[in-house]
Amino acid sequence: MVKKYAHVTSCQVKVTTKPWERMKFEDKAHAHSFYREGKETRWTEAVVTKTNPPSAVGLTTVINSGFYDLEVLKTTNSSFVDFWRDELATLPDMPDRMLSTKVLCQWKYLPQTLESLQAVDFNAVYAGAKRNTLDAFANDPRAWVHASVQTTLYIMADRILNDFADVDDVYYALPNIHYFPFDLSKFGLKNLQSDAEVYMPIADPSGFITATISRPAKGKF
Repeated sequence: MVKKYAHVTSCQVKVTTKPWERMKFEDKAHAHSFYREGKETRWTEAVVTKTNPPSAVGLTTVINSGFYDLEVLKTTNSSFVDFWRDELATLPDMPDRMLSTKVLCQWKYLPQTLESLQAVDFNAVYAGAKRNTLDAFANDPRAWVHASVQTTLYIMADRILNDFADVDDVYYALPNIHYFPFDLSKFGLKNLQSDAEVYMPIADPSGFITATISRPAKGKF
């Protein structure tokens, strides 16, 4: 800028970056899946209810726990094509795409007494919920080609319910964060379809996928 234009005396360029870390499974870095380590927030809440008020002899406790703002991204092994279209659809077919979301996951424990809750390993459930979320996103083949975000959500919740009998239901919110190839043809560069290397996050309205996966009353699903 300062060399090309005589009337420009100074030019300042500022670059900011938000680092992504590769997911690791069995101490091996994943080829194409990333997350922002330490950005998520963990929380829990408990509701204690008298079963025979006003007496406090019998108490039932319901605990909800979860985490939010776990940002994940994978650069391949995701496509979305041949979906239903109407006059409001704007998303093109994507035979291969970046998939990114900011995960909110919460789970409700089966109602228990305060005494029985002492045996629940809450840290193990949290670690398992996060592990299943990341592993399903990156490695589960059911969440790869032609799988919608809704399918990926169900797989994550299904795995948590299978692993932890104390969990009654799992809720996820997975907003779509779209990254599309930036058209560089005006600069004489190819960056579309199979030539794409530079992607830009899109601020346009996108899908916001939520669901709660629950056990039936008999404790099986």
